[in-house]
Amino acid sequence: LQNYSGGLGVLSGDHLKSASDLGLPLVAVGLLYQEGYFHQYLNADGYQQENYPINDYSTQPVAIQRSKDGKPILINVDLPGRKLYAQIWKVQVGRVSLYLLDANIPENPRADDRNVTDRLYGGDKRQRIRQEILLGIGGMRALAALGVKPDVCHMNEGHSAFLSLERIRIAMEEHKISFAQAREITRASNIFTTHTNVPAGLERFGYDLIDEHFTEYYKSLGLTRDQFIAIGRENMGDYELYSMAVLALNLSADSNGVAKLHGHVARQMWQWMYPGVPAPEVPLGAITNGIHVQTWISREMGTLFDRYLDPTWRTNEGDPAVWHAIDNVPDSEFWRTHERRRERLVAFARRRLHDQLVHRGVSQSEVEAAEEVLNPDALTIGFARRFATYKRANLLFRDVDRLIKIINNADRPMQIIFAGKAHPHDEEGKAFIRHIVRMARMPELRHSIVFLENYDMQIARYLVQGVDVWLNNPRRPKEASGTSGMKVIYNGGLNCSILDGWWEEAYSPDVGWAIGNGEEYKENQNEQADAIESQALYNALEEDIIPLFYDRGRDGLPRGWMEKVKASVKQLAPYFNTRRMVQEYAETFYLPTYARTEAMTTPDLKKGIDYAAWRSHVNEVWKQVKVNS
Repeated sequence: LQNYSGGLGVLSGDHLKSASDLGLPLVAVGLLYQEGYFHQYLNADGYQQENYPINDYSTQPVAIQRSKDGKPILINVDLPGRKLYAQIWKVQVGRVSLYLLDANIPENPRADDRNVTDRLYGGDKRQRIRQEILLGIGGMRALAALGVKPDVCHMNEGHSAFLSLERIRIAMEEHKISFAQAREITRASNIFTTHTNVPAGLERFGYDLIDEHFTEYYKSLGLTRDQFIAIGRENMGDYELYSMAVLALNLSADSNGVAKLHGHVARQMWQWMYPGVPAPEVPLGAITNGIHVQTWISREMGTLFDRYLDPTWRTNEGDPAVWHAIDNVPDSEFWRTHERRRERLVAFARRRLHDQLVHRGVSQSEVEAAEEVLNPDALTIGFARRFATYKRANLLFRDVDRLIKIINNADRPMQIIFAGKAHPHDEEGKAFIRHIVRMARMPELRHSIVFLENYDMQIARYLVQGVDVWLNNPRRPKEASGTSGMKVIYNGGLNCSILDGWWEEAYSPDVGWAIGNGEEYKENQNEQADAIESQALYNALEEDIIPLFYDRGRDGLPRGWMEKVKASVKQLAPYFNTRRMVQEYAETFYLPTYARTEAMTTPDLKKGIDYAAWRSHVNEVWKQVKVNS
C-alpha cells in the first residue's frame, strides 16, 4: 500500500501489526493519497527525478465505508467560505482497523480541494495545513461517523495535533462545559509522541494561515485570537509561528521521544515550555522504537528458527529465553541461510540495476556490465534511508583513494548497496545521491557500489535480509531513533553506526561496531566531525569488520563473525521489536490514561470539572508559593 514516505510510515504500520498481535483495541486514522509519495528515478547525470503515478486503489486491500443505504459515508471540515468533504476507506490490519480519508470526490467541486489528499508531503503550507485539518479534525469526525468513540488518543508527531482541539469542541458541545473545563478533561486522555530532533522536521504555520482557517473555529471554542494562538505559539527568535508540536505538548497529559537519547535531547529542546523546570525534569519520557519481526525476517531465516528455537518464538519475541536458544542453531546452517539471502540480494540488485540503466538510456555495454556487478560471496554493506543531509550518506566517500583500496582487496573484497530518496525540495540531499552515483561509475568502483532507485519496502526487505553489515552514520544527536538497523538483527546481520538513536542504547562491543565514542559537534564543526568520523569508519572496516568476516576456519565458516551475530540476536532481539514497544505504550500510557479518564468522565463529569477547577486555582496561586530554607 504505497501510502508512506519513510521510517515513520513504516513504523506506523509495524505499530498496528503488533497491536493486532497483542489484541489491543486500537484504531488508526490517516489520509489516503491519490499519488502517495513520489517515485524516484535518476537521469543520465545521476540527478534525482520525481514522478507521481496515480495509485489504483481498486486493486489494493482497501474498502470504502458505506452507510446502510449503500452510499459512501462522508464527513466534512470547514475551509474558508466552504466545506471540504471526504470519504472514508478502511484497511484491515489483522484485528486493527485503519481508516483513511480521501478528499478526491465529486462533492468537492474545486480541484484544489480534491487535491488536498493528492500527495504525501507535497504542496505548499496552505496545502499542508488543510491536510492536517482533515487528518486531525476530520479524523475525529470520521470516527464519530463510524460509531467509534476513542477513550485515549495517541498523536504520532504533530501532524494530527488538531484532533486535540476537536476533542475539546466535542466535549464543550456535548456536556455544555467551558473551554477550560473541556481542555483539562480531554487533555488527560491525549498522548503525544515526537519523532524528530531536527527543527526542520516540525510542522509550523504562519499566523496568516491560522487566521484564514481557524477564525470561526476558535470562536466556536469561546476563545479570542490571542488565546487560540497562545496554545501553539513558538518563538523563532525575531518572529513567531504556530507550532503543531507545541499545540500537541500543551494539550497532552503524556509525551515521549522514541529512544532514550532522543528523550534526553527532546527534554532540552522543549525545556523553554516549562520555565524554571530543569531539563531532566521536563515531563517528556522515552519509549524506544522497534520493528515487527514477522514483517522483516526472511522466510528462510524464519524456517531455520522454527527448527531450533522455542515454537512460540514468532509470538513471544520479547522473551530473552527464546533468543538465548539461538546457540542451538548450528553455525553452518545459520551461515548458509544468511549466504542464500545475500545471493538473492545480489541477484535482485543486478536485475534492478539492469532495468534502471535501460530506462536511463545508457549504452548497451553499460547495461550488459550490470550483469557483473557485485559478488555474492563478498562482504556486503547496506546503506538505505531518507537522504536527509544530517544522515551523511556520502561520509564513506570522504577519502576515495582509501575506499578504493578497501573495496578492491582481492583477498578480502567489500561492496556497498545504497538506496534512498531525497525530499523533492532538498537539493543538497539530491547532490549526495548524484555524488554516490558518479562514484559508482568509476572504473575502480563500478563493480562494487550500486545505487538502487525508488527505495521502498520491497527493496528494504531484500537489503535487511541480505546484507552482512548495516551502516548508519548520522550527525549525533539528530537521529531520533532509526529502525532499519534493527531489522538486520533478526536476519543474521550486524550493525556499524554512530552512537545515536537506538544504537546508543543497543551497542556493546560484542554485538556490533561503534563509529566514534558518542562525541557531539557544533554546527560550525561539521567539517571537523566528518574528517574524524570518516577516519573512524575506515579504521573499523580495515581493522575489525573485514578481518573478522574473512577469518575462516578449515570448514570455511567465520566462527568469530557468527559468535558476534549470535550475541547480537541474544542481546538485542528481545527488546528492539514492536511487540515490546506497543506493550510498553500500553502499560506506560494507554492503560493508565484510560483509567485516569474513566475516573474523570463520570456521567456528570463532576470529577473532571473539579479537577479543572483545581488546576486553574493552582495556576493562579502558584506564584505566591515560596520556599524558605
